[in-house]
Amino acid sequence: MVKLVYCISKKPEMPLDAFQRYWRETHAPIAGAIPRLRRYVQSHVVPETYAQRAPGFDGCAELWFDSMDDLRAAMASPEVRAAIEDERNFIDHSRVASFITTEHVVVGESTR
Repeated sequence: MVKLVYCISKKPEMPLDAFQRYWRETHAPIAGAIPRLRRYVQSHVVPETYAQRAPGFDGCAELWFDSMDDLRAAMASPEVRAAIEDERNFIDHSRVASFITTEHVVVGESTR
C-alpha cells in the first residue's frame, strides 16, 4: 500500500468554512472518482486552533493505492486531470506540499 499525502492551503480570500465545505462537498466526489483509488481521506484543521496560531496548512488529503503502478496509472487518468482543474477553485497552489509514503504502524489496533 502506498499513500499520496497532499498538504494544502486555502486561497487567501476564501473563508475557512467555505474552503472546508467546498473541499468536502464539491471536490470530494471529483477526487473520489480517481481510478484505482483504494481510500481517500481528508483531514481538516480544527477551526478553533487558528486562534492559537495559523497552521502551516489548512488540511491534508491522503490518497491510498495498492501499488506504485496503480498510483502511476491513476495520475495519468482524466479523473486526476479533473481533480487538479477543480483545485484551482479553492487551493492556493503556492502553499502546498506532497509526498508518497508507505505506512509503518507504531501504535494501533494491530499492535495492542
